[in-house]
Amino acid sequence: MLITLKNVHKTYFGAQPLHVLKGIDLEIDKGEFVSIMGASGSGKSTLLNILGILDNYDEGDYYINGTLIKNLTERQAAEYRNRMIGFIFQSFNLISFKTAVENVELPLFYQGVGRRRRHELALQYLERLGLKDWAEHYPNEMSGGQKQRVAIARALITHPQLILADEPTGALDSKTSEEVMDLLREVNRTEGVTMIIVTHDPKVNARTDRSIHISDGLILTE
Repeated sequence: MLITLKNVHKTYFGAQPLHVLKGIDLEIDKGEFVSIMGASGSGKSTLLNILGILDNYDEGDYYINGTLIKNLTERQAAEYRNRMIGFIFQSFNLISFKTAVENVELPLFYQGVGRRRRHELALQYLERLGLKDWAEHYPNEMSGGQKQRVAIARALITHPQLILADEPTGALDSKTSEEVMDLLREVNRTEGVTMIIVTHDPKVNARTDRSIHISDGLILTE
């Protein structure tokens, strides 16, 4: 089992405490292609942040590959993220003053890979995603679909075990959304990467193998 959550709770403490996750139990196996659906405020983004080791939880246990992810220092959390997890966002999160190839190289820079090797690998991934001719272009010179392909290349370059995609088609038209979902499915099948996709879109949800519905901080059906 790649991911196991047992009775995970999360409360945000502000002027008014907000109990967002209320005892999440979840298992996701290696190689699964899963969607998480839920209304705004249901807790799905908080769940994704916990899965991505971007946020802590208050109670319960979260295991990746049998390793308990709990009370990590920021450095430990960054190491786990960089080694095991790739992220894809609705807003692409590309660095505007870096070219496509420089954006894709970035995770390897944090892993200490040498400049020449980083560049070589990033070009290979861009070519694989049909973007070799766009390697020296900046994000503002690319379409939404091209930017999302750059983001996917960046997520894949470290060979993660898990990819977390937060509304990956949210900023794309329907044809480009189909292409991006085809691409994610292909990566899932050919490389065995576990995919968890948070989405509002029933069409995206229909493309995954399993749908997890979250409502008011609890998983309803699986």
